[in-house]
Amino acid sequence: MIDRKAFRSLSSGLYLITARDGDAKFGCVVNTLVQVASEPPTLSVSLNKENATARAILDAGRFAATVLAQDAPMELIGTFGFHTSTELDKFADCNHALDGSEVPYVTEHGLARFSVFVTETIDVGSHYLFVGTVEEAEVLETGDPLTYAYYHAVKGGKTPPKAATYNGGDEAAPAGVSATPSGAPEAGKRIAWRCMVCGYIEEGYPDGLPEGYTCPICGATRDMFERIEL
Repeated sequence: MIDRKAFRSLSSGLYLITARDGDAKFGCVVNTLVQVASEPPTLSVSLNKENATARAILDAGRFAATVLAQDAPMELIGTFGFHTSTELDKFADCNHALDGSEVPYVTEHGLARFSVFVTETIDVGSHYLFVGTVEEAEVLETGDPLTYAYYHAVKGGKTPPKAATYNGGDEAAPAGVSATPSGAPEAGKRIAWRCMVCGYIEEGYPDGLPEGYTCPICGATRDMFERIEL
């Protein structure tokens, strides 16, 4: 028996993994970046085989990583976490730079960044595990790192289906948020709408989201929102 709720107790941070293949830039959000050795300094990261960033890392043999700060906006997380790099320039609206190997990395809302040369790629089923030596490391700013638990419980974020930690959408609801049927809200409660894809919450619109509304984070249409009370 596997109780998927057990996986909620595993703690991790939230990171942007970025890569470059030729002139094309790629990036995604993960919570699977781990330091696995101190000498030489070695990191590992797990990415879905269907992920465009994973394919770029396979071809280039390098990746960069940015440790996200706790105040990182959902718009940034949504851009890198719920869209594909083959259809969207994820770097267009965020500050970024190039490392010594000209791999792009995000500089805004980041506490630290790393540049990694891949030394081993391991097939782990649905994902590749990339293991590599750190060639560059830099502190970008001070602050608290964004943990996966904070992302879910406070920011109300959800796990994309291609993530290594996706468990069929079995995630705890954010604190103070409950799904509710149509009708007047309970006393002292406010009506809102929660995206069932990325977790974004839009307040107001007690009679329903307007025609043509799309989620500003992941682009989901209004039929993918559920009515909640705050």
